[in-house]
Formats: sequence, C-alpha cells, structure tokens
Amino acid sequence: MRITRGSVFVWLTMAVMPAVVGFPHDSAGAETTVRIGTTNSSSDVAFFIADKKGYFKQEGINITLTPFDSAAKMVAPLGAGQLDVGGGAPSAGLYNAVARGINIKIVADKGSSPPGYGYNPLLVRKDLVDSGRFKSFKDLKGFKVAGVAKGTSPDALLNEALKKGGLKFSNVEMVYMGFPQHVLALQNKAVDAAVTTEPSATRAEQSGAAVRYANDEIYPNQQIAVVLYGGSFIKENPEAAKKFMRAYIKAVRDYNDALKDGRLAGANAEEIIGILTEYTAIKDPKVYSTIVPNGCNPDGEVNVANMKKDFEFYKSQGLIEGKVTVEQTVDRSFADAVVKEIGRYKPKG
Repeated sequence: MRITRGSVFVWLTMAVMPAVVGFPHDSAGAETTVRIGTTNSSSDVAFFIADKKGYFKQEGINITLTPFDSAAKMVAPLGAGQLDVGGGAPSAGLYNAVARGINIKIVADKGSSPPGYGYNPLLVRKDLVDSGRFKSFKDLKGFKVAGVAKGTSPDALLNEALKKGGLKFSNVEMVYMGFPQHVLALQNKAVDAAVTTEPSATRAEQSGAAVRYANDEIYPNQQIAVVLYGGSFIKENPEAAKKFMRAYIKAVRDYNDALKDGRLAGANAEEIIGILTEYTAIKDPKVYSTIVPNGCNPDGEVNVANMKKDFEFYKSQGLIEGKVTVEQTVDRSFADAVVKEIGRYKPKG
C-alpha cells in the first residue's frame, strides 16, 4: 500500500489524544513499526523527509504518526509503551515522569533557535500594535497569552521576554492550546499574544491577525524541541532505535542543506518544501519559502545547558516534583553511534 499523505496533519484539530494514524509502506519483507508522536509544527519536517526519501524503509522501519497538542501530552503514552518516539518541547511533565522512575529519554535535537532561526516567535495582535496599546515587552503586563502546555519551552521563552520588560511570569494570564489553535484565538481576539511556532506564526501574520514582535533575539539558542524515546522502545528494540536514529539524522542533514540565511533557500530547498507541502495540509509552497525555519543540529546534539536553565524556571514555578536532573533525561548513545558510523556533518557548498 502507498502512503496516504496530505491528511497527516489536520492543522485545526483540537484533539488531545487522537487515534494513531498509520502510513504503511510497500514492503517486500517484515518491517518494524515505529509509532511517532508529533506536534503540528514545521520542526516535524525530518520525520517527513526520512519517510519520503525512503530512509526509514531502508532501515526496515514503517512509521505511524499521531498528532498531539504538545509533547507534554506524549509523556504518558511514551511511558506506557503506546508510543515509541515523541517529538516536541522538553517539559516539566517529562522531568517529573523521570523522577517517578519512568524511562523516557531525550535522544536528539528536533528544533532549536540558532541565530536567524527563531521559529518560535512572540506574536502580538495587530490591532493592539496599531492602536499603540502594545509598544514593547513591558506592555505585555495583563495580557492573555496563548501557550502550548504548562511547563514547556514556549513558557520559558515567554519568561525571557517578560524579563526584558521588567515583568514576571505571573504578570500575564496563560491560555494553553495546540499551536494551530493560536491562529484562531488571535483572529477571534480570544488572546492578546501567543508564543507559537511555524507555520502557525506565518499563517497568523498573513491573515492580518498578528504581528511578529520578536524571534530568536528573545532567547538565543534555546532548545525548543527534542526527539524522545520511550523506555520500552529502548529496552525491547534497541536495534530499531538505532536504525530510526540513523534515518532521522540523514533526514536532518538533508534539511540543514536546505537552510540559508534564515530561510528554506539552500540548494535542495525546493525538494524539502515539496515534501512539506505533500505531507501537510498547507499546499502553498510560498508559505514554506516565507516561514522562519527551525534550527536542528545535524549531529543530533542537544543543548543541555539551555535545558538546565529552563528546568530552573519550571522549578521556580513549582512545577518540578521529586529529585531529578536534566542529565538523567538525556541519552546521547543513539545519535553518537550514528555519527561515529557516518561521520560528522559537513555542509554542502
């Protein structure tokens, strides 16, 4: 059977725990099915590339994709063995699960914000900017702000923005919803601002509902999203876990080859944009040539120092329960093994 594409993401779904949607491959032999949780974000792109270009198939892997509002809501199914892989923001919920002895590991970068690649911007409603109600970070006081889930990296980013205005996190009212719903909430004036992701950010701008106030300058080099492995996947199928990582890193390197000057404008950008338009509900390639793309380390490395900073913010908010460290949640062995095998990334051109 061929992969059914285009319906992978219903960008305006409000489902919290939808059923797994399978995408079986043509197969001449037995394959390992790997169940992946995603977040309706452009940083899911490496999963799409690895599928489209046959990297998963080459490793004998068949994938299923399930959209979640946030990676925080993947923690329970990852811990229960209902998901093998998750992709999204590190969260207080993840650290608390590890503190309880649940084996979930951060195994690779999925989305980060090196200079020029702030794909997780602060949006402010356009009418508030036009009226002069909002002029700078200090004007966020009293705002109702859309986030994705309590105790996740977008909250930590917002906290940095608030500090620039001399404010505290408690000076705003948070409203949590999936990234695609941020667009509707801004359009309906249900929220005043949002810390969102691409392509939702560009869609909100193009609709005239919001203005992109700041990108990566708020919080440079933040580790926004990661790849997670469930403990059952690691323990019961370590070879498949390594094969998955090999396919994933190959795809991330293809993605990095498509990046140039803060846009999908590299040598193979047309190919990557074509994959995005094929696998998502957004069929206009101009959207993907316009968005601010995410950074993603081509060797799978994660920014542990930054995650520790965000961890301390979650702790200050009373969200961390029990004794746990960021280092306990990170397992570099899969990415390191792949990089040792295929070498470190060398940019093309």
